[in-house]
Amino acid sequence: MRRSITIIIPAFNEEKRLPSTLAAVQEYLAGSSWEFSEIVVVDDGSRDATAAAAEAAGVRVLRNPGNHGKGYSVRHGMLEAQGDWTLFSDADLSTPIEELEKLWDRAAREGARCAIGSRALDRSLIGTHQPAFRENMGRVFNLLMRLETGLPFRDTQCGFKLFETAAAREIFSRQRINGFGFDVEVLYIAKHLGYRTLEVPVRWNDVAGTKVSMMLGAMGFLDPLKVRWDGLTGKYR
Repeated sequence: MRRSITIIIPAFNEEKRLPSTLAAVQEYLAGSSWEFSEIVVVDDGSRDATAAAAEAAGVRVLRNPGNHGKGYSVRHGMLEAQGDWTLFSDADLSTPIEELEKLWDRAAREGARCAIGSRALDRSLIGTHQPAFRENMGRVFNLLMRLETGLPFRDTQCGFKLFETAAAREIFSRQRINGFGFDVEVLYIAKHLGYRTLEVPVRWNDVAGTKVSMMLGAMGFLDPLKVRWDGLTGKYR
């Protein structure tokens, strides 16, 4: 049964991209069979008119107390979601919103409470690739992540993840990382709590204007080690 869905979009200085993104999500929801739906934009201390653009589209807006990072924004949205299921999606819609159907179908069919989009399981679904350096660094990151955490996923960093909201509250209330390494952390916590997570191949296109600097990307390589340490020392209990 489809019940209800919340779509979380973390946003930092996204006033230019938000109108078209929100229009696409609203069009999808209008033609879907969800009984109830809501879109929540989490403004991460933007210096432009991100919040105003979201309000003009008629969606719910949450404001962070300053700029705290994508992980903080997603947690903020997840803990405020009203739907029975919650998806978080990047503001650039690099994964088209219609791919939610794949995640939902697999989760419903297999009885899982978490389903994540993946670029690595079927790379033929990638329309526009990242620059070669970034793509190769992503593969190195994934290899190290699997060795350090024991997680089996081929792509933890695709910003398109679906959770049953009751499970999400248990998972995200334990999340400690505010930066881009939070994806690994929430998947590790889900496994720790006994929630099965499905990895589902999705369409994806690189969109110019990434907010992930090379410095942040490099720092993210340390996060799986922190996750493993926090798991071993009982911080996710």
